[in-house]
Amino acid sequence: MNEDCPRIQWEKIERIILSPYAAFSDASGGRAAQEPLCPLRTIFQQDRDRIVHCKAFRRLKHKTQVLLLPEGDHYRTRLTHTLEVDQVARTISRAIGLNEDLTDAIALGHDLGHTPFGHMGERVLDRIARERGMDGFVHARQSLRVVEHLEKEGRGLNLSIEVRDGILRHSKGQVDVREGFSGGERALTLEARVVRISDSIAYLNHDLDDAIRAGIVKIEDIPAEVISVLGATHGERIGRMVENVVSVSSGMKGVAMSDELLDAVERLRSFLYSRVYASARVLSEEPKVELVLRTLFDKFEKKPAGGEDSRGVENSLMALDYISGMTDRYALQLFEKSAVPNPWP
Repeated sequence: MNEDCPRIQWEKIERIILSPYAAFSDASGGRAAQEPLCPLRTIFQQDRDRIVHCKAFRRLKHKTQVLLLPEGDHYRTRLTHTLEVDQVARTISRAIGLNEDLTDAIALGHDLGHTPFGHMGERVLDRIARERGMDGFVHARQSLRVVEHLEKEGRGLNLSIEVRDGILRHSKGQVDVREGFSGGERALTLEARVVRISDSIAYLNHDLDDAIRAGIVKIEDIPAEVISVLGATHGERIGRMVENVVSVSSGMKGVAMSDELLDAVERLRSFLYSRVYASARVLSEEPKVELVLRTLFDKFEKKPAGGEDSRGVENSLMALDYISGMTDRYALQLFEKSAVPNPWP
């Protein structure tokens, strides 16, 4: 390989400008299937491009974030959530000297396996999977399955081990944020921990913004201790969280927030959980989501596309893969086609 090729030049630059705790492109653990190195892009830059060009990434634009099938141009979708996580994560990584390209790839790929209808859809598929004797359904595991086995007609994207690990490790569930952040210590890279924290920073702030826009909560409902520490506006809250992570994490082999900020962030998460995620208005839609997804699951588990009528673990997994990859509107279209009588001409 020509020593002057752009990839090698950028790998040399990384060694000069990045923190000694960063994940360096030329020290990557590589891919599951070896392939020639790109002369133009580092391994992590290639991974980012593969994710952006894959089908699962494009489908995120029609998947629910929190508000189910929102009618309005300014509510978040799973795609805009992904982009906001990416923006926050890249800012933090750049500021503390980590590998921004690796952070970028993990952030853009972290939700590729998310279900239609947001976390309601994930809970329904988790129940169905457990009923079939499977180890439940977790969107982070499914995101890894998408990039390893489902994309490109089953060949997968053949991403680096660092990106695959970061995708798997990003999820925290609805737990105290202090517990959620500490769980990221098992990740291979600090870049993966940055994405884990950035996911919370992004979703807590934009979900609050969407909930206010939808009239589910009012600005004056936000706990006073949250406003006093994090700020009164959407921009102030994101800014203080990001600046705090950078301040606490700079020069150390770790990624963290201060205890004061973590307490306020946990109060915000608890407020959103009780007033938005677990509110009667939101949960009243879950039985409808369950009806749609169970109807589709029974249909495709019994008779996979092009297959004979049968049942079994393999069919259950195929149905799970197929349904979890659907957009909200495609799932509804299939449900209507499968379960709603057609009018006679």
